[in-house]
Amino acid sequence: MRKILFPTDFSETSNNAFVYALKLAENIGAELITLHVYELPIIDMSYTDIPVYQAEVYESLELNNFENFKDQIPMLRKIAEKHKLEHIKISNVMLQGDLVANIIQTVKDEFIDYVVMGTGGASGLKEFFIGSTTASVMTGTKALVLGVPANSEYEPIKKIGFTTQFTIEELDALRKLIPLAKGFKADIECLFVKNSENEVNEVIIADWKVIFKEEKVTFHIIESKDVEDTIVDFVNLYRINILAMLNQKRSFWEGLFHTSLTKKMAFHLKIPLLALHND
Repeated sequence: MRKILFPTDFSETSNNAFVYALKLAENIGAELITLHVYELPIIDMSYTDIPVYQAEVYESLELNNFENFKDQIPMLRKIAEKHKLEHIKISNVMLQGDLVANIIQTVKDEFIDYVVMGTGGASGLKEFFIGSTTASVMTGTKALVLGVPANSEYEPIKKIGFTTQFTIEELDALRKLIPLAKGFKADIECLFVKNSENEVNEVIIADWKVIFKEEKVTFHIIESKDVEDTIVDFVNLYRINILAMLNQKRSFWEGLFHTSLTKKMAFHLKIPLLALHND
């Protein structure tokens, strides 16, 4: 059975993303592992006149974290019941330490296929990929990572967008996207933003169309100088429910969007982003 890792801090943002995790589990036949990570503070004993044993302080903090964790689990069960997904197999794990490091290690230890996590306050695609914990997980693990914005309300997954430059690596990534789309019975809408700095031989495009002719995949070639605005317009026009991209190094995300730092972002991301890998 496939496995989905769901890191949570039990916030509204996380609970919102939990619905996506449940729906994904249902449609691909997977089990869910929830992961709550907490950090113990560094205690400076030089600022107190009363002798306090550090071990006792940490023991108390760990107990409080465990009690909070235990109290929150039923809330996740209620969310599953609300959406009639209580049949999904769910196990719960609590770990101490760094959030990103624990997620990456758990992915390795548990052979995780997908990571689904909420991301709060991401304004624009550039900020989403470069300035968030989700970005660190996306670039640090081989699992497919679905980042769900706080303002994203679950809707049936009918259309999955895929941005491409028709590279060999993206060809493999698109192949990996096919089973997910079939699980949701969704169409895949591929977008290539063409400009003077980004062109592709027409023969390659024709080859891709032949390769995926038996699948529910459509290719859109749009000429534009503004990559981010074009992606935003595409998402809205075709009512994309999830936007998928091939995961590269952070320099890729920095180079993809040419929006000036002083330009006001007109778009607040409202759909989940799926990071794919080519290996």
